[in-house]
Amino acid sequence: MEQEIIKSFFNDHRVRFSSETIRSYRIALKQFFSFCQKEYDQVKATDIRAWLASLEEQELKPRSIHLKLAALKSFYHYCMEENRLKKNPTLSVQTPKIDDSLPKYLNKRQIALLQELTRANVRDRAIVETLFATGVRVGELLNIKLEDIKWDTRQIWIRKGKGNKERFVLFTYECAERIQAYLNQRKVTSDYLFCNQRGGKLSRTVVEMKFKEFSKILGFKITPHTMRHTFATYLAQKNMPQSYIQELLGHVNINSTRIYTRLTESARKKQYDQYQ
Repeated sequence: MEQEIIKSFFNDHRVRFSSETIRSYRIALKQFFSFCQKEYDQVKATDIRAWLASLEEQELKPRSIHLKLAALKSFYHYCMEENRLKKNPTLSVQTPKIDDSLPKYLNKRQIALLQELTRANVRDRAIVETLFATGVRVGELLNIKLEDIKWDTRQIWIRKGKGNKERFVLFTYECAERIQAYLNQRKVTSDYLFCNQRGGKLSRTVVEMKFKEFSKILGFKITPHTMRHTFATYLAQKNMPQSYIQELLGHVNINSTRIYTRLTESARKKQYDQYQ
C-alpha cells in the first residue's frame, strides 16, 4: 500500500521534479519509513520529530535535514490532495533553520594541487577540469553525450539541468585538451563523455568516491559541488555580470547567484583587513 502511493507520488511529479530531486526525495522517504516502521497513514507528527532528532544526532547538516523534511512534506501534501488522509502529520513540524554560511570554494593554490594530483590519470584530470571550467552539477556532467559537445565554439549543451531546464555552458582550451587526451586514450566505445567499462554513463558514486580520495590525500575537503562554487566565485571575482553567471549555472532565481557576489565581498574584506 505504502509503496503504491509512493510510486504514484513520483509518477505524478515526474515532469515537475528534476531527476536530482526525485533521487534525493526517494532516499529521504525510504530512510523515514525504515526509521518509523509505520504505514504512511499511521504516522504522527511526533514520529517525524523523532526522525529529525535522530538526523541531528548523526550530525547531518541543517540544509540536508531541511531537504529530507521537504521530501516528507511534499509526499504528505500529495496524500492530502489524493484524499488518502484526513490529517497531514507534517503541518505542525517546524522546518529547521538553515545556517547562512557561505559556500566553500578552492583558492588558486588548492586548484593547482588538485590538478597536479590528478595529472597521471587522464579521466580524473578531465573530470576535474570539466567541472572547474563549466560549473556544471555532477548529475549534468554524467549526462553529457559526445554529440552535445561543440568543439569549434567550445560549448556543451546541457540537455536536462535542474528542473529539466536546458542551457549551453562554455569550456576552456585547457579543458578541451584534457577531454581530448582522455577520449584518445579511452578503449570503450560510448555515447557518453564519461563512461564505465560497459559503455554506460559513469556512476555518480564513482565520482563522489574519487573526490573523497582527493580530499584525504590533499588534506582539505573537495566535492564535485565545490568545483561549481569555485567556478562561480572566480567569475564573480572577475566582475562578470550576475545575469551571465546565473545563465551559465542554470539558476532559475538570481538570488541563488548573488551568494557568489557576497563571497567576493567577504574575500575583499579579508584582504583589506590584512593591510590595516
